[in-house]
Amino acid sequence: MNAPKIFLVGPMGSGKTTVAAALAQRLGWPWVDLDQEIVAAAGRPIPAIFAEEGEAGFRDWEARVLAEVAARPRSLVVATGGGVVLREANRQCMREAGRLVYLRADVDTLLARTSGDTNRPLLQVADPRSQLAALQAQREPLYRQAHRTEETAGVAPATVADRLLAWVGQQWPGAASPGVEDRE
Repeated sequence: MNAPKIFLVGPMGSGKTTVAAALAQRLGWPWVDLDQEIVAAAGRPIPAIFAEEGEAGFRDWEARVLAEVAARPRSLVVATGGGVVLREANRQCMREAGRLVYLRADVDTLLARTSGDTNRPLLQVADPRSQLAALQAQREPLYRQAHRTEETAGVAPATVADRLLAWVGQQWPGAASPGVEDRE
């Protein structure tokens, strides 16, 4: 692996975007939010993709954009969407490009963090708590396939990023030194 990548996986509201930014800053690596990359590639917001193409269409966009991000020639921290793990091909793509970290939080924490966010089509239901619980139950075994799990409920994002920084240094000695560029 020339350019290591860290893929943060977990349910919506687990802190993937916040932790990605903090970890990337500590590493001196760039970071991307996969959902933002999808919006840019599709030329429309995620709710519009869901409305026009359904969840299956969105998952197709997600798989294409993930493959493109994974193939980029430099180290990256990637905040993924909560459902990226649903396709085995996506899990394999991430494993081949780097390491997966599962950011875990309980349903009450997820609900508090996502409450009122209209940019999450899967939560636009009468009972978002039940929806989050059902998604968590369905996806938990897939998230658990990650190389590492970090609890984020009640833990500051900076603390999670610091723990991951130490772990990245164990995975790729020298990679966790800020300013160290990709080795060809």
